[in-house]
Amino acid sequence: MKKHIITLLVLVFSFSAIAQKDKIKQHEKLKALKVAHITEQLDFSSKEAEAFWPVYNDFEEQKNKLREASDIKRKDIDVTKLTNKEAETLIKDMQDLEDARVKSYKIYVDKLSKIISYKKIVLLFNAERSFKRKMIEEFRGRHKDNKKD
Repeated sequence: MKKHIITLLVLVFSFSAIAQKDKIKQHEKLKALKVAHITEQLDFSSKEAEAFWPVYNDFEEQKNKLREASDIKRKDIDVTKLTNKEAETLIKDMQDLEDARVKSYKIYVDKLSKIISYKKIVLLFNAERSFKRKMIEEFRGRHKDNKKD
């Protein structure tokens, strides 16, 4: 019996590790596709690309950290049981996070404007939206195909 439990635990951890590796690979593949899409849409010079990507990657990292902080704050909260004071604190924390996002965005645009034109900044935002739209359409297409099987 003990051997079966150990075997089962090993299998569960193995599958979990494989799933995690697949998730990382998918994330890296998605990131590479996004980089290619943005590069194609903005037609960077080599000088622009060299200066742009570190700024872009830093901003993406900041956005992810703010998103994670927001998710952590809201994750374990039962909003139906909040006191008024707790709700007030939650709202103020949410406002602080939103202020941090806006400040980060303003700094990002300021840095970008020293590297690429404002027109290319607008093209960047458009490229990000179109990439997201493509990924959603791709997901929906795969989801429909899976339902047919």
